Amino acid sequence: MSLRVWDERVVPRLTDLSLRGHEVGEMREVACAGLTGRVLEIGFGSGLNVRWYPPGVTSVTAIEPSDLGWEISRRRRARTTLPIDRAGLDGQRLDLPDDSHDSALVTFSLCTIPDPVLALREARRVVRHGGRLHVLEHGLAPDEGVRRWQRRMEPLQRAVAGGCHLTRDVPAMVSEAGWQVTELQQEYLPGPAVSRPWVFGTRLVAVRD
Repeated sequence: MSLRVWDERVVPRLTDLSLRGHEVGEMREVACAGLTGRVLEIGFGSGLNVRWYPPGVTSVTAIEPSDLGWEISRRRRARTTLPIDRAGLDGQRLDLPDDSHDSALVTFSLCTIPDPVLALREARRVVRHGGRLHVLEHGLAPDEGVRRWQRRMEPLQRAVAGGCHLTRDVPAMVSEAGWQVTELQQEYLPGPAVSRPWVFGTRLVAVRD
């Protein structure tokens, strides 16, 4: 099987399976709380956030590079009356007007975007002044022992998981893109110590000033 076939036909299914559990769902619910109005979602994936959009959301503009991921999301999109439109494939280059959205959402996607800071800057351009960015991601751990394993494992992780990085500092990237972080929670997910390189999570809310 070629790497391209693996990335296009297998990785979206594996991602859907690994990120749709009850525990991750609870984190998605918390991450989505407070979203309002027209929402830009970068990395829509298989639509695992759809059930967690709060009542204040009026529409969703989905940016999703995977055609298979979008197809898998069909059933989840069909269960809501909320308008959800796919408006692009690349979060780094959004064909959307400035100040056209009220909120932005990114979950488990900054790890795979080639230039995540560029994508976050594009989101900041598209979200109005005073609008919010909600993020749920995994990334760089605080413990040097875990970081060493993250650095060792990252080449393999990138090869088998669609370019996924283990060592990205999520709050630093958000700040570098010009957002003002107002809420930040970071912790390891429950599980054995051997899983720690993959399960240091960040949930944050940032505001466009």
